[in-house]
Amino acid sequence: MPLSELTTGCSMSVRAPGPTDQQAEARSYLSEEMIAEFKAAFDMFDADGGGDISVKELGTVMRMLGQTPTKEELDAIIEEVDEDGSGTIDFEEFLVMMVRQMKEDAKGKSEEELAECFRIFDRNADGYIDAEELAEIFRASGEHVTDEELESLMKDGDKNNDGRIDFDEFLKMMEGVQ
Repeated sequence: MPLSELTTGCSMSVRAPGPTDQQAEARSYLSEEMIAEFKAAFDMFDADGGGDISVKELGTVMRMLGQTPTKEELDAIIEEVDEDGSGTIDFEEFLVMMVRQMKEDAKGKSEEELAECFRIFDRNADGYIDAEELAEIFRASGEHVTDEELESLMKDGDKNNDGRIDFDEFLKMMEGVQ
């Protein structure tokens, strides 16, 4: 009897080893350095060394990060990212969870907040940030930027090559930062 006949009507799904689409996307969003940092954190949070994080361990992690999730919230988080249905989060699922959190944090910077930043950076209120204003931003923040770095930042941000960054270019530049 062919295998296909044996499995007809079977609702069990078998997942091939390897990352899912969400997991592959999460890895593509992160640098190797970030993945290594998350792995170190994951291993620290995986208190029992089982290769996954339970609801209890996730609660510990979140409390260490200053959050106070309820049992129901923890269950919801695990259900959301637990792609293999194990009731726990393995490292790949942990990466998906962390990338989602990073993206949510990045979305927190609304266009309105960015518009306020742009107005502050645009010292002469002409609707543009020029190289001198960009240099002032770095000086005010205590960052030392070479002329070459400043030129590179301006070139990357100034998409229409007019020598200054307008608000739309600033938004695109900030998307790159996030």
